[in-house]
Amino acid sequence: MDDEKKVIINGIDIPFMDLVVLLIKLALASIPAMIVIFGFLSLMSTIFGGVFNLFMFRI
Repeated sequence: MDDEKKVIINGIDIPFMDLVVLLIKLALASIPAMIVIFGFLSLMSTIFGGVFNLFMFRI
């Protein structure tokens, strides 16, 4: 188990259209992820806003 294996990458040959398709899929997959993150952050801001509102002094 003491043998170390080294990997050297000389170059990656990806056709242009395959790269375009991959980037489009990545962009489309980020939309639902951003909706989930936005929902989580809005829930947290609602909770913390309500909690911190209890400690505010009203004039």
